[in-house]
Amino acid sequence: MAKVRLCRSMGTQSSDRRQHEKQIVNFADYLKQCQLRVNEYLTTQMNFPTGGADTLQQAMSYSLMNGGKRVRPVLVYAAAEACGANMSAADRPAAALEMIHSYSLVHDDLPAMDDDDLRRGKPTCHIAYDEATAILAGDALQTLAFDLLSRPSEKLNAQQQLTMIQILAQASGGSGMCAGQSIDLQAVGHQVDLAYLENMHNHKTGALIHASVLMGAHCATDTSEQQLAALSQYAKAIGLAFQVQDDILDVISDTETLGKAQGADIALNKPTYVSLLGLDGAKAKARELHEQARAALAPFGEQAKWLAAVSDYIVERAN
Repeated sequence: MAKVRLCRSMGTQSSDRRQHEKQIVNFADYLKQCQLRVNEYLTTQMNFPTGGADTLQQAMSYSLMNGGKRVRPVLVYAAAEACGANMSAADRPAAALEMIHSYSLVHDDLPAMDDDDLRRGKPTCHIAYDEATAILAGDALQTLAFDLLSRPSEKLNAQQQLTMIQILAQASGGSGMCAGQSIDLQAVGHQVDLAYLENMHNHKTGALIHASVLMGAHCATDTSEQQLAALSQYAKAIGLAFQVQDDILDVISDTETLGKAQGADIALNKPTYVSLLGLDGAKAKARELHEQARAALAPFGEQAKWLAAVSDYIVERAN
């Protein structure tokens, strides 16, 4: 692939972005700064009139602000930077992605789904509150994400906002994450092959990761189709790698480290990459996907260094 041009959003880079780049020397620092940035932004969005439904707001905040690595927001920021956009333009899509992700975790943990008691090392929302409140908290976080993306913005133009709304809706709905969860439920207790498993995770986990990267890319006003295609290849590879590593960690890690019950997939008789490929085979699969992701970023050069570092981070979690 020929080296793609590096896009510049809204003219020259702002002084706050230059200052940000000076401060960051390694991925651990970058991860921490992105986490702090999106957490601060999320906090500002959780103070809204409740009409008396204070418990609902508390449950939403509990589920949204109870830790987490914030990988999806980090991908938004890193993709935005790879395309020359200012980080401040990425705050809204980063926050919206985390709201959708958090809502999905609340619903995944429900008794009708995975029936988990722990999430991020704390009681799941339906345990901390009750099942009905958890359902409503998930619903409200989902709608809040789209409310946030649709508000008038000084950082994003209307076309950028519409594009992001469409990307997120497709990734989180019946052709994306929800489809993946349904495919997952159908597989419980059944023998499936590798193609079935990859299709399931391309929807359940990969769709939202893919959306994170593309929404970050659209924070710039002149991202090319060639760039979007390269970033799409990268996102698909790391989306699958993320799930492979989760399957590995479910076997080799412990409950305290995971923040959820270790061995939960085995207990539910769920198909995993480890059950199909073995532990060594799953690790080899993760390395292969990691190499694919890094190769897709080659046209961007140094400007995609943080996207490359995210791929390193995903694979290193289980090593």
